[in-house]
Amino acid sequence: MYRSNLTSTLLQDAVDELSSLPGIGKKSALRFALHLMRQPGENVERFSKSILRMRSEIKYCKECNMISDSDICPVCSSPSRERTLVCVVESIRDVISIENTGQYNGLYHVLGGIISPMDGTGPSDLSIDHLISRVSAGVVNEVFLALSTTMEGETTAYYLFKKLNNFDIKISTIARGVGFGDDLEYTDEVTLGRSIQNRQPFVPLSK
Repeated sequence: MYRSNLTSTLLQDAVDELSSLPGIGKKSALRFALHLMRQPGENVERFSKSILRMRSEIKYCKECNMISDSDICPVCSSPSRERTLVCVVESIRDVISIENTGQYNGLYHVLGGIISPMDGTGPSDLSIDHLISRVSAGVVNEVFLALSTTMEGETTAYYLFKKLNNFDIKISTIARGVGFGDDLEYTDEVTLGRSIQNRQPFVPLSK
């Protein structure tokens, strides 16, 4: 749409790259590009350097798979966190959503996705073996399954339940204040916070 109207291929290239970001259409990309053109050179350089540095230097926590500036993230290294409680989530965004509620003080485990045969994602593609290893160490006494209440999320939760049920631990899940089919990242903080506070024992749907 904009390619025939823009008089600069340099601007067009910038718009094309910006519009490749999630949720950014061509109009928004053009607005961002024009905004960057009006900024002092040092501001644009600082902006681009921060993205390049993030991409090249950011790490994943060796304990929970959350993003971190070091090998162990601030949550896992904090002496004030409850180390016997591990919250299992699908993605980094879910950790951020839960942390923003201020209602959770345990540790996390980021699976890196959920079981989805339609997308070709199976258990071996997720960080499940590492979770089992963490539980096997004997420190954890509760695993809190905070997965999206979609069919794929429920399938993943059931798979984890079967894997973890042999351990002498409590397996809980978010209260149903989060409706079936909802993604955690789109749930408001109050509802999500209450669902964490009122978490309940996990019961497979097949029962």
